[in-house]
Amino acid sequence: MISKYLNPYTDFGFKKLFGEEASKDLLVDFLNQLLPQQHQIAQLSFKNTENMSDTVEQRKSVFDIYCQSASGERFIVEMQKAEMHYFKDRSLFYSTFPVREQGQKGKWNFYLLPVYFIAILNFKYDEKEEERKFRRDVCLKDQDGDIFYDKLHFKFLQMPLFNKKENELETHFDKWVYFLKHLEDFDHIPAILNEPIFQKGFDIAEVAHLSSAQYDDYMKSVMSYGELTAVSDTAFSKGEKKGKIEGKIEIAQSMLAEGFDLATIARITKLTLKEIQELKENSQDQDGTLLTK
Repeated sequence: MISKYLNPYTDFGFKKLFGEEASKDLLVDFLNQLLPQQHQIAQLSFKNTENMSDTVEQRKSVFDIYCQSASGERFIVEMQKAEMHYFKDRSLFYSTFPVREQGQKGKWNFYLLPVYFIAILNFKYDEKEEERKFRRDVCLKDQDGDIFYDKLHFKFLQMPLFNKKENELETHFDKWVYFLKHLEDFDHIPAILNEPIFQKGFDIAEVAHLSSAQYDDYMKSVMSYGELTAVSDTAFSKGEKKGKIEGKIEIAQSMLAEGFDLATIARITKLTLKEIQELKENSQDQDGTLLTK
């Protein structure tokens, strides 16, 4: 069954929470937990990523955010939920967009605004367990560890490494990470998150508040996320195909339970009408064997 709240790791869920005008206050509150004191956001606006036509499909969950601090200093935040494959390379590549876009024609002194690249990772990228860190703040330093360039910063959050329980949350940042990591699993607002900013987050993320068209888009996003997760989890095993199919079956079952017509389910899951009809007729069969022939 579909959860009560959106999965924030899906493209749709991520954009709904952080990439719309209506949720700007959520974005400001979250980012200010990660940014230094001199760059606490007072105002922000979104850069239209559609202008980057050569990479728009890859960048659909990347937000270029133009910010201004209370003191009037301007800076840029690039925020994304990173995918696993070559994510460090992706991060470096994407960070060049807000840098090079500052270039000006004619005479220009090459002054650049500070850029922060923030990535929320739903996987562990450190191969060696002893080197793993939930949060990693990176900037350009010299051989002695002194900061060489203070205008390009990377901040990575490895969400699976955040293991605090509800009674262990100490800071507002802890609450944000707990909210994002467990959002899809909640069936009610926990007491520790019962404050205005998170109440609004839960309201925005409630699946029941989506229109039919939005729900359709969300299910496609869930499907895409499920396939990516299945591929990542089974890339080096013979179960890769089965992993993808089981993800499609789960979504199809949820959509059947919600009363979607077979044609809509087929369009979103890419299963055939015959396969979905068999699934409907054998709704008690949960082992995925129907479609693995």
